[in-house]
Amino acid sequence: MKSETLACKPVRGRNALLGLVCLTAGLIPIVSRAQAPATPPAPATADPHRIDDSWQGTLHIPQANRDLRLVVKITKTDKGALQVVNYSIDQGGGEMTASSASFQDSVLKFEIQAIDGSYEGKMSADGKSIAGQWTQGPNPLPLLLERATPETAWTIPTPPPTLPPMAADADPSFEVATIKPSEPDKPGKAFRVQGSHFSTFNTTLTDLLTFAYGVQQKQIINAPEWMDKDKWDIEAQPDVPGAPNDRQVKSMVQKLLAERFQLKFSKDSKEMPAYVLTVSKTGQKMTKNDSGGELPGLFFTSISPVRLTVQNATMTDFTGLLQSAVLDRPVVDQTSLGGKWNFLLKWTADDSQFSGMGIKPPPASDAPDAPPPLYTAIQEQIGLKLDAGKAQVPVLVISSVQKPSAN
Repeated sequence: MKSETLACKPVRGRNALLGLVCLTAGLIPIVSRAQAPATPPAPATADPHRIDDSWQGTLHIPQANRDLRLVVKITKTDKGALQVVNYSIDQGGGEMTASSASFQDSVLKFEIQAIDGSYEGKMSADGKSIAGQWTQGPNPLPLLLERATPETAWTIPTPPPTLPPMAADADPSFEVATIKPSEPDKPGKAFRVQGSHFSTFNTTLTDLLTFAYGVQQKQIINAPEWMDKDKWDIEAQPDVPGAPNDRQVKSMVQKLLAERFQLKFSKDSKEMPAYVLTVSKTGQKMTKNDSGGELPGLFFTSISPVRLTVQNATMTDFTGLLQSAVLDRPVVDQTSLGGKWNFLLKWTADDSQFSGMGIKPPPASDAPDAPPPLYTAIQEQIGLKLDAGKAQVPVLVISSVQKPSAN
């Protein structure tokens, strides 16, 4: 149940997205996973009020004037726990597994933490349907699920074959790269990798540098004014087969900047105002990700209030997101936490945040259930601490740069 993308920064899911942040227009960015074999509906002679079965319904999204058909497959473990898997079949059938689920007093509840989505509905007296609401963001949407039968069950699309990874020791370049000025006033910003294909839209040269070299805008010195204003769309294909990893994508972008923008710079370090991320006294509260996946997924599904889901991400990924999209200065990781992590973070943004995405958050809500400010949320929800101070950080000192050469 994926929404239209308003803004993304690099993090790639298994099959599609590369981005550190993805701001969406409302609903459910798909988290790609290997698709489980389709489970046929249970025989009609089974208990008509059982919950473990295949259910389906259509979610109407008024903002996009679009209908999405959803399949919800519910099974029980040997110990009786529910397992819920969602498929958005009009968006390719991507699989989304619920992080929690329950069925009590005819009420079904499940949550998909990776996209900050949840469903609650009550089964009808005849056991043929569940009437409820899907919630993701401030506006819940009605969703009626009906028990599927062999005759009515919708077909879940077969996912496209996964592109094998690029050789780990490969040092690719972009064999073909097209750079064009972005459409004037086009909203959003995105970096994407689909298979081996790399693309961006509405990205400034500063955006490209912060992505390729892992720095914040203030760490780029002597940049001409046009670097922050002129926006470009890029389409590029590597000269080596396979799906590139994060390091290889950034290396290819670095080479592209040198070749097409004639970028030259020197590296230095400088003490400047920064935020420092550490572990709080209570200890971290995140979930370790041991999936073995190479690339992280960090998605904003809302900015009013802010809802950020993080999957398979290092602390470097997280601080990179904060400094490139949310905060106005570098963010330094001093947590000493290795490995990759999953967590959900909710906060109320102030007007100093998200300038890196060209977005102004709406006025803070005074509702009693509004999430806390970012610094409080980080400490209370994930057991980390973000403090303002000064730190020695690397800087890129620009010596020469030009607008991109012709395609």
